[in-house]
This record gives sequence, structure tokens and C-alpha cells, in this order.
Amino acid sequence: MPPTTPPSLADRIEDLLPQTQCTKCGYQGCRPYAEAIADGQAGINQCPPGGAEGIARLSALTGHQVIPLNPVNGLERPRAVAFIDEALCIGCTLCIQACPVDAIAGAAKQMHTVIADLCTGCDLCVAPCPVDCIVLYPVTEQTGWAAWDQPQADAARARHDWRTLRLRREVQENDARLAAKAAAKLVAVDALTPADAAEQAEKERKRAIIAAAMERARLKAEAAKNETPPEGSPTA
Repeated sequence: MPPTTPPSLADRIEDLLPQTQCTKCGYQGCRPYAEAIADGQAGINQCPPGGAEGIARLSALTGHQVIPLNPVNGLERPRAVAFIDEALCIGCTLCIQACPVDAIAGAAKQMHTVIADLCTGCDLCVAPCPVDCIVLYPVTEQTGWAAWDQPQADAARARHDWRTLRLRREVQENDARLAAKAAAKLVAVDALTPADAAEQAEKERKRAIIAAAMERARLKAEAAKNETPPEGSPTA
């Protein structure tokens, strides 16, 4: 077997974060925040869900001094779970799109519901709701890691990584469909027999537009192929 690469500092920092993916730290998820701490671009006191214990954990790993939670990022609060008022829900799916851990079930124009056991309390679903039918209810009196444990964090991280892979795959599949459609149009354009110079010029213009779109799709697909999948995912 090939030798395993030892975890980076960012990997070890990420392992200490609660994985709520709430973005309250100022970054688009726990992994970007971990990388920012490792690079010296962020403080260890920007994670409200981790609270004081989370800061102590990060301090022990990084050697940075223990400091109070930055109030700019929020306060350490009891853990909450989102709840959707079914009578008001219009089935717009905006909350489903916002949930970073796939904890909301529903379909377009159908009532949505929160799977409480999967909800991390990130509250990212609240703002997009156009009818204000989502509220967060505290489910613990404890705050920080006292209200959240490592198995819950690991499960939330796995769901977040799977969601990231799924969304990336959906984009790639859509791009492939568009590329195939463009290729078919290009064949149709090439099959045209122009009657005069003006029609020939129009044919060439359409061909150039389609060819340019196909090249953009190819470059986008190549870039996606070279992206690093989330750590611990099946393709990592």
C-alpha cells in the first residue's frame, strides 16, 4: 500500500470544528475556516457553535492564546433546531437549497419539513424563506460542545461533503447536456446549404458562437475534473 499522507494543520483544525457549516465564522463552511486559521488569516475565536471549549481546543492545537469569542461572529447559545410552519410553507425550495447538510425534505410546490435529527441549527434556511415560516427552537440548555458531540459533528460533515459532491456532479451533468445540445446544433448548421453570401455569413456567425460555447464548456469541465474533492469523500 502507498504511504499515507499525514494530516495537514488545516485537517487537524477542521477535525476540532463542530461542522455546523453555519458560516458565522465569516467563511463558507468549516473547511475554509480551518484553512484560514492554518494560514494565519483568521483567529481561533470566530466559531460561535464551538464556543469557549472550541477555542480552548484550537488553542491547544495551534499554540495561540485562549481569547474570548469574537462578538462580531455571534454569541455562544443553546443549540437550536429549525422548524417549518407547514401551514405557511409555499414549497419554494429555497430553504432546501440553503441547507448545507441536507436536513430539509420536500419538493417544489410541496410542503417542506426539517429532519430534526440532521439539523445543525445553522439558521441558513431562515433568511431565504419568502414567507417567514421558519423559526429556530432551542433544544438544549447547554451551549457549545456541551450541546453537541463528536459523532454529531462527524455525521454533519459527511452529509455536507456528500451534498458538495452531488451538487458538483449535477453541474457537470448539466454542462454535458448543454455541450451535447450545442454539438447537435453545430452539425445542423454545417448541414445548411447557404443560398447567398449573406446566408453564408450568418451560418459562419452561428457556427462561431456554438464553437465558442463548446470550448467554454470544455474548459469548465476540465477545471472541475482537477478540483480536489472534500476530504474523506469516496473520490478523495
